[in-house]
Amino acid sequence: MNIKWLGHACFKISSERGTIIVTDPFDESVGYPMPNVRADIVTSSHSHFDHNYFKAIKGNFDIVDTVGEHDIKGIKIKGVSTFHDEEQGTKRGKNIVFVFDIDGIKVCHMGDLGHILTERQIEEIGSVDVLLIPVGGYYTIDAKQAVEVMNQLKPKITIPMHYKTELINFPIDTVDNFLSMTGGKKISSSQMDVKKEDLGEKPKIIALNYQ
Repeated sequence: MNIKWLGHACFKISSERGTIIVTDPFDESVGYPMPNVRADIVTSSHSHFDHNYFKAIKGNFDIVDTVGEHDIKGIKIKGVSTFHDEEQGTKRGKNIVFVFDIDGIKVCHMGDLGHILTERQIEEIGSVDVLLIPVGGYYTIDAKQAVEVMNQLKPKITIPMHYKTELINFPIDTVDNFLSMTGGKKISSSQMDVKKEDLGEKPKIIALNYQ
């Protein structure tokens, strides 16, 4: 599969068969250029403007924005209920963590997770190969909490998201703290290919570069 970061919490995930999933599309007020992509499936972790702007996406796509099991166009998707804050959603509401089974690889998109996972949530999420996790804090978990969640799920590859760049003015942190805590690296490309046979025993932390 190919994973391309489109900015913020939005990724374009393409399977080997060409099925395209887009996560959490945003509107122009976020600061990044709006995603200009076609999709077969679009997921939204919660109904905030920077995560559910479906109008930005082209094509005849299915929207997945609920918890539970979904099987769409050959892609199995599980939505797990979590919260957008540390107070059971009383501040910012609920959040859905999505787990995709693509090309035999489990990809977990955390949305705007606002807390450390419970044992039940860890069990519901299950095994994770690729973790897409917010690290910017303020609206979501911060770098330190992201490291804790990463240790809870033990993914093979972790890709940070939802952090401050020169294109957005949100009061959130950059990716630097998370990378320094984990020994992760930033690559020059906005995308990477992931194959099951390439998932090694040693975990990797890779920050994609917005382009």
